[in-house]
Amino acid sequence: MPNIKSAIKRAKKSELNRLHNQSMKSAMRTSIKTFNAKVEQKDVEGAKAAFITAVKKVDKAASKGLIHKNKAAREKSRMAKKLNEIIA
Repeated sequence: MPNIKSAIKRAKKSELNRLHNQSMKSAMRTSIKTFNAKVEQKDVEGAKAAFITAVKKVDKAASKGLIHKNKAAREKSRMAKKLNEIIA
């Protein structure tokens, strides 16, 4: 445990940031899983709505530095491909 006051504050802040980042990342993963579940059920309207939500969460995570921008692009591309397959 740090002894210096600023280091103690930094440790507390780092822990809060870690928890916030963890929850944002978890929410992103959950939205992707929800989208995939809608696709499996062939629920076109539900999948479209879930796609929009998932893309927002993925973009937000990428902009905050939680995931790499290429990973965000890859996730969005895969979801768009799945969506187009059930629409067609």
